[in-house]
Amino acid sequence: MSKIISLQDAVSMIPNGATIMFGGFLGCGSAHKLIEALAESGKGDFTIIGNDCGMENGSDGEMYGTVKLIHNRQVKRVIASHVGMTPEVGIQNMTDKTLEVDLVPQGSLAEMIRAGGAGLGGVLTPTGVGTIVEDSPLCLGKQTVCGKEYLLMKPLHADFALVNAYMIDKAGNMWYKGTARNFNVLAATAADIVIAEADNLVEVGEIAPENVVTPGAYVKYIVDGGDA
Repeated sequence: MSKIISLQDAVSMIPNGATIMFGGFLGCGSAHKLIEALAESGKGDFTIIGNDCGMENGSDGEMYGTVKLIHNRQVKRVIASHVGMTPEVGIQNMTDKTLEVDLVPQGSLAEMIRAGGAGLGGVLTPTGVGTIVEDSPLCLGKQTVCGKEYLLMKPLHADFALVNAYMIDKAGNMWYKGTARNFNVLAATAADIVIAEADNLVEVGEIAPENVVTPGAYVKYIVDGGDA
């Protein structure tokens, strides 16, 4: 059975209220066509998980990345490590009181996603001890190990992960170009349904086995970003 679906079919399977995990780092390596289609869908009440919310002003002056969902007020909760490039997050959270925001140190966020993908019960980290991170709903409290204090952070898992790679074969095997792999690699392991947007969709065998970063076993569906 082919994993390749249309952009419209991909968005149609994402319901209101879904928890969605995104790859990308300030829009670099994001599944832009999937995000754009989701932004145009009118759906909302989403919880989104990712490093950031993209950039309000990209290189062309346009909104870049998941900020489009924020701008449309399609998001009820953000779990991220950096939202400084998207002022609308602060406005909706602090002024309008319409958006819940959980900020997590970047390394902790990456490990929490990894733990969610691996089926682990959480992450022990010294990062954030003695700070407001201790008050986060994602923090399960302190643990002392060998005389040192750690925070126990929840694993993160999503209903859907929208990820992107420069080259994806028709079995879903993924190869990333440069630093665009970022959070895509982790997100692809930590969702019930992974939808991968291919910058270049190729035949099986065109990616050398040793160059596969995310195995196709993780990927449920593929959208051809070159044609979408």
